[in-house]
Amino acid sequence: MSRRRSEATISPLEKRLEALKEATELGDGRLSSQASEEAWALLERASTRRTLSSEHTVVGFFGATGSGKSSLFNAVVGENLARTAATRPTTSKPLAAIWNTQGATSLLDWLEVHDRHVLTTPLRLAKKGIFGSEKEANGLILLDLPDFDSTTLENREVAVRLSGQVDVLIWVMDPQKYADAAVHHDFITPLSAHGAVTLVVLNQIDTLREAQREPVLTSLRSILERDGLTDPQLVGVSATTGEGIDDLRGRIAKIVTERGATTRRLAADVVTVAENLGQGQTNTALNMPTQGATNQVTRKLAQAAGIETVVDAVRKTYMLDATKKAGWPLTRWLSKIRPDPLRRLNLKSTDINPQMNRTSLPVAGAAEKAQADSAVREFADQSSTGATDAWKAAIRRSARQDAAALPDKLDQAIANADVGATKGSWWWPIISVIQWVSLVTALTGALWLGALAVVQYLQFSLPPAPQVEGIPVPTLMLVIGILLGIILGILTSFAARAGGAGRARKARKVLLGAVHDVVDASVIQPVSEEVNRHNQFIGALARARN
Repeated sequence: MSRRRSEATISPLEKRLEALKEATELGDGRLSSQASEEAWALLERASTRRTLSSEHTVVGFFGATGSGKSSLFNAVVGENLARTAATRPTTSKPLAAIWNTQGATSLLDWLEVHDRHVLTTPLRLAKKGIFGSEKEANGLILLDLPDFDSTTLENREVAVRLSGQVDVLIWVMDPQKYADAAVHHDFITPLSAHGAVTLVVLNQIDTLREAQREPVLTSLRSILERDGLTDPQLVGVSATTGEGIDDLRGRIAKIVTERGATTRRLAADVVTVAENLGQGQTNTALNMPTQGATNQVTRKLAQAAGIETVVDAVRKTYMLDATKKAGWPLTRWLSKIRPDPLRRLNLKSTDINPQMNRTSLPVAGAAEKAQADSAVREFADQSSTGATDAWKAAIRRSARQDAAALPDKLDQAIANADVGATKGSWWWPIISVIQWVSLVTALTGALWLGALAVVQYLQFSLPPAPQVEGIPVPTLMLVIGILLGIILGILTSFAARAGGAGRARKARKVLLGAVHDVVDASVIQPVSEEVNRHNQFIGALARARN
């Protein structure tokens, strides 16, 4: 049997937690440290809570000073467990009321609640049928917590910590301070996704006249909806007169009986943390870099690396080599003393280790460096269109991760590219042979004419030179040899230019290919991987949210 559980056996909460973990790992270094820490803290908290008692539901009473929170706690419990007095704060440590200690001890240890009261008769919760059975009633743990607006920092920290750990949140308010911004801004709004496990209690309702109650409850409901709570569960009670207490008990009992508060609480935590991780992130995936964008960044970096200088050198070297190999034999030596452009760039050596080979191209100046930086930045920005600022910065960093070594890698790629530096053309030896034939013909005709002139000068009698169409053969040889040399020189020049242009085009293609390989490994692939990571991140976030 496979060790991996089938998809059907994984609960929705587990899937969300796994998705949140994946998103947190993918977002490492790309999100705010606070958001990442919150996510890891939740994953650890969820793991711990799910290993503890699943038979217990922890309900926490939270309230500001003077809200009557402890009195309400006592009224719900049915015993005076929590200390109440006129002086504040009355609750300095969390207090637990429990009906079943089995499995609750380790849970309360984790909550760091040490003041515990074990009740043996949960009749006040069961006698009116609020719980269906004693077992269901025994699954309840009620906590009375320190005031969250306490002037004692330690008390406030306890309330804040436990607001992130309890399964059910009961916010206790009073008619005088129910609109206090502190509770709404600092607590209810950040936990607005927890509506399924949140109860809001307006205590001390007996201090309001009958005609005032509904307007106050309506006003509080409106504020809660602005906080982000959808259809908030709101109940008015009086801990003094007992009004609404049974209704509140019934709501608590319903949540406990359903046995899903822990799961719903953790699921709401996942949604909240996922929203913080997303920081306004949409569910739209980024497009992978297009072929047009990759070609553009390759061309710009190739230009910055100086391939046009090399291309021009290839053209000129071809023309020079063509002249050396197929030019007029008597003037070829002039070509040999002219500097070879490719050799000056160290691109005509054949016995150099490719790993050590470098060109002699001029060092990139400020303009070339700016051009390269601009090309990489533009490519990164195009690839990150639609992402949040944090991911845009991450994609830009990935594009520049090899920035320091990139110029040398490009130079090495150019140095090792096969631009045909030592490759000749098929017509060079043919033209060379014809050139030599024309030269020999012209020289033979000239020597023949010279010999005839000497013989005539010495008054020797020789038969006349043979003629073709009335033209002496030696004269014809001289003229034909010279004219053929001139014509071949002109044709060779045109052919060298055309061949040089063709060789330059091929060299540009080869160089662009070599540069592309470097750019692909140093810029394009890192950006593509980061874009893919971003898309996996938002996919994981979407699964965590839903």
